[in-house]
Amino acid sequence: MPIDLRQVSAIAGMSGLYRIVKPTRNGVIVESLSDKPTRMVAQARHRMSLLDEISIYTTDEEATVPLADVMDRIHQKYNGELPFGEKPSDDELKSFMADVLPDYDEDRVYVSDMRKLASWYTIVNKHVGFTAAEEATDKEAASEEKAADSKEEKTESKAKKAKK
Repeated sequence: MPIDLRQVSAIAGMSGLYRIVKPTRNGVIVESLSDKPTRMVAQARHRMSLLDEISIYTTDEEATVPLADVMDRIHQKYNGELPFGEKPSDDELKSFMADVLPDYDEDRVYVSDMRKLASWYTIVNKHVGFTAAEEATDKEAASEEKAADSKEEKTESKAKKAKK
């Protein structure tokens, strides 16, 4: 995964995104991802959605694409700068979505969802960032390669011992 969205959530009825700090008895402590971060307790009555669990509908056989993958596509294509201003028109958002995810389901992905995606991308790009997550995935891939190499060496040494 290109970016780690497991600790980032959206709370229904509240603008912006929140980073989960730690759980409490009554809910979880969250910190707003803004220029002036504030902490609050999100209780059970607040409907929280982790960005890691959100997907966008597509018309292909998989039916959805994870939000992290869509944000990575945006980052690769536009490198942090969205192609429109702060208040884009509906047509700009539709063409932006078609550029990023050509097979998105036009019947189930509304313009309001596209607006939310653009604003969330801006917040995530500014406060969470992409480079640290990319480095982490590179390190994970390197450690997996090392583990695979060591397994191969162990099986080779066992095979040599068995031949003796």
